[in-house]
Amino acid sequence: MRAVVIGASGGIGAALIERLAAKDEFENIHGFSRSGEGPVGAKLTLGRLDLVNEASIEQAAADVAKAGAPDLVIVASGLLSNTSGVSPEKSYRHQSVDAFEQVFAVNTFGPALVAKHFLPIMPRSGRAVFAALSARVGSISDNRIGGWHAYRASKAALNMLIRNYAIEQARRNDQFISVSLHPGTVDTALSKPFQSAVPDKQLFSAQQAASYLIDVIDGLTAADSGKAFDWAGKEIPA
Repeated sequence: MRAVVIGASGGIGAALIERLAAKDEFENIHGFSRSGEGPVGAKLTLGRLDLVNEASIEQAAADVAKAGAPDLVIVASGLLSNTSGVSPEKSYRHQSVDAFEQVFAVNTFGPALVAKHFLPIMPRSGRAVFAALSARVGSISDNRIGGWHAYRASKAALNMLIRNYAIEQARRNDQFISVSLHPGTVDTALSKPFQSAVPDKQLFSAQQAASYLIDVIDGLTAADSGKAFDWAGKEIPA
């Protein structure tokens, strides 16, 4: 089996690669990041991919296709805040077009372009999984406190895309699985500014989160395609 992890230089992405490399059934794991960095090992192949540059995504897919169809593709990148002025909004008064564009570019448009170029090279028969890291706050029906407008909206839109891909891919391969995954609150750069209110037992290490997510992926069936699941394998409502 072959896997692709996009976001190889991030905390969760790197941990996912290491977890997959430890599994005997995976003979090769391609790890992509904007810098081209990530874990190293006998099974690992690293490359560059920028989620806001479609040409780099297309080239990455072409490189992977030369090695054979990937059975698992995981998009493990995400943007919640940065030093360019993006930060979760507490009120609609704090919304800005610039922040929406930056957050959607990474959280929604990027995974969509990954799907555009990677879904066609995935198996046409047998079990295959396309997964993207989403967030519980992307659930519309579970939203009780509001705020975080750009981030919530970008993840809700991502979840809709995942559902769309599930419908399309089922016509091509009835064993295909397309899912959104919520890793919980993980001790990474993404969550670092917002960890003070998180109880210790609810803050996972990247290695914990990766282990939980791989276990969830291993337990999925075609009936789960199009849905969102948390780190414990519980379905998140739309």
